[in-house]
Amino acid sequence: MPLDWSSIRTGEADSLHGATIKLCGWVIPLDLTADEADYFVLAADAPCCGGCVPRDPLSCVEVFAAVPCAPQEQAVTLRGRLQRLIDDPAGWRYQLVDARPVDLLPDHAPRSLGRRAFLASSAALGLAACAPGRFSSYTEKPDAQTADPQTPDAQTSDNPSAWRTADTLAMDMHSHAGRVIVSRDPAIGANRPFVPLGAPMRAGGMNVICLAIVTDTVVTHVTADRKRIEAWRTPQDGELYALGQAEFARAHALIQREQMPVVTDTASLSANSKTGPCVIIAAEGGDFLEGKLDRVDEAYTQHQLRHLQLTHYRVNELGDIQTEPPIHGGLTDFGADVVRRCNSLGIVVDVAHGTYDLVKRAANTTSKPLILSHTALATHPSARSRLITPDHARLVAGTGGVIGVWPSSGTYRDLQGMANGMKRMADVVGVEHVGLGTDMLGFINPPVFRSYEQLPALADALMTAGFTKEEVGMILGGNYRRVFEASVG
Repeated sequence: MPLDWSSIRTGEADSLHGATIKLCGWVIPLDLTADEADYFVLAADAPCCGGCVPRDPLSCVEVFAAVPCAPQEQAVTLRGRLQRLIDDPAGWRYQLVDARPVDLLPDHAPRSLGRRAFLASSAALGLAACAPGRFSSYTEKPDAQTADPQTPDAQTSDNPSAWRTADTLAMDMHSHAGRVIVSRDPAIGANRPFVPLGAPMRAGGMNVICLAIVTDTVVTHVTADRKRIEAWRTPQDGELYALGQAEFARAHALIQREQMPVVTDTASLSANSKTGPCVIIAAEGGDFLEGKLDRVDEAYTQHQLRHLQLTHYRVNELGDIQTEPPIHGGLTDFGADVVRRCNSLGIVVDVAHGTYDLVKRAANTTSKPLILSHTALATHPSARSRLITPDHARLVAGTGGVIGVWPSSGTYRDLQGMANGMKRMADVVGVEHVGLGTDMLGFINPPVFRSYEQLPALADALMTAGFTKEEVGMILGGNYRRVFEASVG
């Protein structure tokens, strides 16, 4: 059935979720280096330039085409299955899946433009002067400018390396960059296209990221008010283990595509981290273990897992979570066994999403420093909040560990606010226990740090907050490096 853009803008199209529809719009490629693409944006209005993604998520749809399409010089009509999104981290509201151009009469068929012709067109000549769309930086588009210059978080540095010393290593403690998470939509599943990872890391000077798979996505969803994620059903036996296998495979496929080394120990960290972007394999939630301790060993040997977050958005076999009422009274006996096994093998233990009681027992169990990879400080967190109290932070710091401060727009309004939040955390636990956990491509709504190209701007903001460049180096990587080396050997 034909669909007009007014239904997209008003949300009336929600009722057509899963239906086959026809929609007319303008093809906007997200990768201007390709002659054709099977992943692009369809916009209601003609773009002012070749790579200008609309800022309004209701004026465009994300398209997964059944066949590659070339940029057109006029609007085209596509037929595909409409998908309503409620949890997309990049902010998309609708997708058109398995889309194909509608057959037109030869006299009215749109004329295809090759990439070179498209870039040379009069519209594309304005590209350099045009600010990117709302989602361009959050989807890690590797063009020269990824942050909106009109917003406070788009700071630039006269000397992007001013905060670095010879030994500085920038490390992100928690990331889903590259779009590593398997889509919740079964029609897309593990086949959702990746987005560039290495290019924005190189551009911003990010050396290493902990690339985290997520192993509870098939049984969790975003609540109707879009304020949090919760479990909505009980998984079947073997279901989350199978998801874990698929996600580990997807992570390695992304790494292979980007030609990035995997860091597995202190030696490989030292050898590879200064030559180009590197990855530490991580898992957000031990749900894939399904209560079986030997799967920790399997993930270590077969998938190169070196960073394990115990819980995520469902109360699992390892313990309780911040966003749901407690069931276990904190860390379970199995969770304690997992902590000890991680210590023995050489896997960093991450207690993000865990309750205060879980962290308390983990701190009493572990023989290595703990990580709490992504959160922020609050004196009195609300019920089901992901923020932590000063005492919660001190438990982690007391093990010699690190608390990663995240860039949530629900917590901070811009990069300077995030830097000030890191200063408050340092005032509570000491600068040697503060780190960076971007949760890249893991937020319900776009955060204030949306691309690794913003790393120099964050460093500037930290120095404005009162940190020395040596302390900035500790926060942006040195502190996590200490814990990683102590944990993996």
